[in-house]
Amino acid sequence: MAVLTLQNPATGQTTGTLEEATPEQVQQTMLRARSAFASWSKTTLAERLDYLVRLRHYLALHGEELALKISQDTGKVSLEAFMTEIFVTLDTIRFYEKNAHRMLSPQKVPTNLVLWPKKSYIHYKPMGVVAVISPWNYPFQLAVIPVLSALVAGNTVILKPSEVTPATGMLIEELFRAVPLPDGVVSVLHGGREVGQALVSERPDKIFFTGAVATGKKIMAAAAEHLIPVELELGGKDPMIVFEDAHLDRAANAAVWGAFTNSGQVCMSVERLYVHESIYADFLERVKQKASALRQGYPDQAEIGSMTSPQQIGIVRSHVEEALAKGAAVVLGGSIPATPDSMFLPPTILTNVTADMKIMQEETFGPVLPIMTFATEDEAVRLANSSPYGLNASVWSQDKTRARRVAEQLESGNVCINDVIISYANPHLPFGGVKQSGIGRYRGPSGLQAFTHSVSIIHDPGTRKREVNWYPYTEDQRRLFIGLTELLYARKPTWKQGTLGAIWREWKRLF
Repeated sequence: MAVLTLQNPATGQTTGTLEEATPEQVQQTMLRARSAFASWSKTTLAERLDYLVRLRHYLALHGEELALKISQDTGKVSLEAFMTEIFVTLDTIRFYEKNAHRMLSPQKVPTNLVLWPKKSYIHYKPMGVVAVISPWNYPFQLAVIPVLSALVAGNTVILKPSEVTPATGMLIEELFRAVPLPDGVVSVLHGGREVGQALVSERPDKIFFTGAVATGKKIMAAAAEHLIPVELELGGKDPMIVFEDAHLDRAANAAVWGAFTNSGQVCMSVERLYVHESIYADFLERVKQKASALRQGYPDQAEIGSMTSPQQIGIVRSHVEEALAKGAAVVLGGSIPATPDSMFLPPTILTNVTADMKIMQEETFGPVLPIMTFATEDEAVRLANSSPYGLNASVWSQDKTRARRVAEQLESGNVCINDVIISYANPHLPFGGVKQSGIGRYRGPSGLQAFTHSVSIIHDPGTRKREVNWYPYTEDQRRLFIGLTELLYARKPTWKQGTLGAIWREWKRLF
């Protein structure tokens, strides 16, 4: 049986092993989830939200110790683990408590006059078993929030956490045992690629995947064989555009935090910085000074921790080395660890980069900030859009009109004006990407409803003998529809003789 090693990437300390799920265990887990769905889907929304309240109380009470465990599994500093893993999860739970009734209650919609006296509404129905496959960069909140979203909507859930951070997967499993649900409502399957493949092959009713583009494409291809709905939250190569009238200190602080938070292992990291040529020298100096002041360490009294995945270090190194070979210059740092087995990469700033370099085209997912200049607004938009990704972007200007104009031209699922990354923090907003950054949205009303089937219901009182469009077809019926078409849609109706009589006779036929 395959096993996962529990290891702190910052210290190298190994704390144990974890057995991966077998195909038989995956199959049995799916059977339990399907069985549990029959009863869980019939619970009231109030009952499901009551569970979230109990979970919130537990997380708030134990948040600090949970954050420390997440820090030990990921190498991120403990404050960052608390802010981005625990606090964000709690805030989302509170959002559902306040808004889920409004978002999931039947929605009345208008009905055309010609369909009188019918009424129409939308009913949100649970989908079934939702498979959540989560990533390693934010292994707690990017797993728990989709799980809770699916649960609130009335689904049962099978979670496959990342094999890179297995201790957090165990932590989530312990969380759902501490605040228990009926058997089979939430299950956790530990393991790597093979376990994920086995889970998809069991044909869940929806797959929610967060992770790399290549893996997302494989999951989508496998799901297509059975027409399983798929939601993909994938990578990014997010641009930051700084115009000459921006608040430079604020923008420089944002660039440094946006590029280096969680060691750059954020799908919404600032991975491309475009600065107006007139302020470039001044802005670069500010960014360099602020980045130079950052403290790197673990787990406290630092801003930047270690990398989480050893494989990611190789990608970061290759991007930086290719850029340097093509003429880029290192202003600060460098990607090579001090020792071969070190997981700490220093914050790195590159200049003299060009748009064709990997560092400007492919997701680096590390603490590297490449900087280019632009001369005009059109050039800035063109450079920002010259990427296969489109997850997040930011525009920096004190001219509100220009900032909005540029923001709305960017090919991105989310855009911040005079801020970075923060789109995800507002649970009222839908979140997701365009192009190779993903398919679908979650968070916000549409994100919660995405875990349901939207059932369109139209209700007639049922008191008439027939409908005007039913058999048998008559000449009066033909005249009625021609006259009605002219009345509703023509510039000026030109009813032919006998139309009113035909309408009256058809009306009498209805009753």
